Amino acid sequence: MPQEAPTPSARRTELLEAAYQYALAHGLADLSLRPLAEAIGSSPRVLLFLFKSKDGLLRALLARARADELALLDQAGPPNGPTGLAPAVEQIWTWLAAKEHRPLLRLWAEAYTRSLTQPDGAWAGFARATVEDWLGVLAGFQPPSERDSDDSATRRTLALAVLRGALLDLLATNDDKRLTEAVMYQFALLREGNERG
Repeated sequence: MPQEAPTPSARRTELLEAAYQYALAHGLADLSLRPLAEAIGSSPRVLLFLFKSKDGLLRALLARARADELALLDQAGPPNGPTGLAPAVEQIWTWLAAKEHRPLLRLWAEAYTRSLTQPDGAWAGFARATVEDWLGVLAGFQPPSERDSDDSATRRTLALAVLRGALLDLLATNDDKRLTEAVMYQFALLREGNERG
């Protein structure tokens, strides 16, 4: 019988949340245990005890960011069941473009890039996992007839590429108007394709 993972202590949970808020504000690139511990009212020794290593803390922070991202994307989902890929692009873009989500999305972009350039250690698998997460979210928007069509994976991949590309551009430029117009143009093409298909 497999053993269940031990429930995290209240102190570990509290420090993880504080470290996550710190990472949202400061990023992960130059994360050092001493300044982090000081900022969240702990010590490097306690963090190492609770998370086993700096990589263990980074993995916990990345898991926390993914959980937050998926929970927020779930809220952006269709309230009355699948509505189709075209409306998904519009709804998800509205969520992505909201200024209050920028800290989380900057953290995601940093972790995604680090996962590509440092594929081992704490970052291992993060980029691939988030691609799968987002493709799953997009599939959840599609009714079965659309989700099971021959080109459904291709269409989800295209939608994801547009959303991710526009997101990276938005994080770099803050040009909401230009990017929203581009995403809405793609949204119209997706809707047109649905009507033809």
